[in-house]
Amino acid sequence: MHGEDSTNKDQRQNRQEYLHHIYNRGMANLVLVYGMRLLPADEIEEMGEAIIKLKNGREARVTMHVLEGSKRAIESQLQTSVESFFDLYPEI
Repeated sequence: MHGEDSTNKDQRQNRQEYLHHIYNRGMANLVLVYGMRLLPADEIEEMGEAIIKLKNGREARVTMHVLEGSKRAIESQLQTSVESFFDLYPEI
C-alpha cells in the first residue's frame, strides 16, 4: 500500500508540472475530454480508464465516473461534478 501512495503522489506531481507548463504557455486552447452512455445500473460489471494518445507520443488517461439515479439526480450530480472538476484548476 505504501508503494501505491508514493506512485499516486508522483503521478499528481507529474500532472501538476505538466499543467503548469501548459497553462504558462500563454493559455493554450483547452479541450475537455469526456464521454457519456446510459446503461441499466445492474448491467455494469467493470470499468477502466480511457487512454488518449497525445501528439508528443505520450499518453493521458481519463478516469471514468459513474453517476446513478433518476434523470434529475444524474443531471444534478453531473453539474456538481463539472463544477468540482474546474475547482481543481484554479489557474484557468
